Amino acid sequence: MKVLLIGATGTIGKAVERALSDQHELITVGFRDGMHQVDLGNPASIQRLFETVGKVDAIISTAGLAKFGPMAQLSDADFDLALQNKLMGQVNLVRIGQSYVNEGGSITLTSGILSRHPMPGSSSIAMANGALESFVRAAALELPQLRLNVVAPAFVKETMAMMGMDSTHGISAADTSKTYLAALSGSHHGETLDVTDHL
Repeated sequence: MKVLLIGATGTIGKAVERALSDQHELITVGFRDGMHQVDLGNPASIQRLFETVGKVDAIISTAGLAKFGPMAQLSDADFDLALQNKLMGQVNLVRIGQSYVNEGGSITLTSGILSRHPMPGSSSIAMANGALESFVRAAALELPQLRLNVVAPAFVKETMAMMGMDSTHGISAADTSKTYLAALSGSHHGETLDVTDHL
């Protein structure tokens, strides 16, 4: 399959790339690196990406920015980042990208476990994740020509270690990538795939 991988330069994206590269033709996209670049917060940038790349069999997004921090300390701009980048950036991947996915293909987005298991400091992230999961359930009803799903990663070991956190209970990026493979090759449609259910 010809797979457009957005967020390919991130921790999860790199693991997904390694997992898929042997069996699929990958087109890697990052904010600054990769074969192509895209700014998820800019719909015109997304449109240009698809016009450049053309038709694909699948889109996988492991991208999306949102700020972690105490709600009282988050600014309007911090909440707007989560809404315009992590949420609307991926929503627009579907709105624009659906016309560029071959019939029977798939689009897989990324939310996160904080939508259902929040913790202090996660208000803006949980907001975007929950909205994204609801969007996927509803939008899938209007997309019979392709499969649309969202993967909800737990805390990734490598990211936790990078942040100086105890990564004992985290899930490695390699194990996280297995859920993206399940979304790509399975029959799921309109679902949130929890990484913890696909280990």
